[in-house]
Amino acid sequence: MNQKVLKIDDLNPDGVGISVNWDAMDVGYSVFVPCVNTEKAKEQAKNVAKMKYWEIETRVLEEEGKLGLRIWRTT
Repeated sequence: MNQKVLKIDDLNPDGVGISVNWDAMDVGYSVFVPCVNTEKAKEQAKNVAKMKYWEIETRVLEEEGKLGLRIWRTT
């Protein structure tokens, strides 16, 4: 089994690594992270934002039948 090592800014709210291309995320952009543990995803996203000196807004949503967290970069 070939497992990828998580980077410091990867998310893994449900135990499965999710890589977000944070470098491409300009102010006003958003990304949807499908997950069940939305509170853990929110906490991890806030930690990434803190490392990058960003402010973000998050909302728990259902998109295309999948529960998850939408993250917007606000600064």
